[in-house]
Amino acid sequence: MTDQSIIHDTFVIERTYPKVVTKAFEAFSDTSRKRRWFAESPDHDVEHYSMDFEVGGQERALYRFRKGTPFASVALAYDGRILDIVADRRIVTASSMTLGDRRISASLVTAEFRPKNSETLLVLTHQAVFFEGADGPKLREAGWRALLDRLEPVV
Repeated sequence: MTDQSIIHDTFVIERTYPKVVTKAFEAFSDTSRKRRWFAESPDHDVEHYSMDFEVGGQERALYRFRKGTPFASVALAYDGRILDIVADRRIVTASSMTLGDRRISASLVTAEFRPKNSETLLVLTHQAVFFEGADGPKLREAGWRALLDRLEPVV
């Protein structure tokens, strides 16, 4: 019998962006802007990205890792559903990720946009369960920190 262990984890990342809340919110709600910081990367090719930004809408991405990465030529699929939207205040999504043919995690992500003078404080809360053989909490948090670094030029 194989090990069926799972790991639960929650982390919160706070970032301040030098734009008003509406601009930061647009970087999450506009499909072409979100693709730039969320889907595109020098480590993989984007084979598909789509987002239907409405409550109940789907967000999907399919990447294939490039040569020189630990998972060269392996596909990574993201399948999400938007659970809640309050314009310029919050977005809540639920998603799963699959690496190759193995589901590796299920997550709930809440992005809160808080005005801070003429800037935006983004509070991102990530709650997840990682299945056996998954990337794990430390790598996922590092991944989100890298994504939020790539968000700044798009805001």
